[in-house]
Amino acid sequence: MTNDMQQTNTTRTTARRTGRAITIAGAAAGALLQWVVADPWAGIDLAVRQGDTTQHIGPAAVVVAALIAGLAAWGLLALLERTVRRPARTFRIIALIVLVLSLVGPLASGVGISSRLVLLGMHLTVGAALIIGLPGRRNCR
Repeated sequence: MTNDMQQTNTTRTTARRTGRAITIAGAAAGALLQWVVADPWAGIDLAVRQGDTTQHIGPAAVVVAALIAGLAAWGLLALLERTVRRPARTFRIIALIVLVLSLVGPLASGVGISSRLVLLGMHLTVGAALIIGLPGRRNCR
């Protein structure tokens, strides 16, 4: 391998990693923006039931949950890129299934219809950003 080819591969890898990190940050920012609009501005109390208690959803919980989901998705995609023939397609199928299953949480434990709708919106925002953004686009050759 020539030095130019090594540099090109390194550049592509760095660009891919940067793009994926930005995608995860964007997903978290989108969820946080929804929280800001719903909770402090619109006055919707975002809360979930956990057993006999009710827990308020704060901005830190929103960002941490989105980042954890994003890093887990990135890890899954990296594993699939090493093990399957069509990693982007496989990733999107698995991620879509996980997204649909994650919607059960807000539906089952959200306190009030407004809270449920906002929490569903956050799940869909993060899920869509990760499903569309993480695999990136195909090389146009």
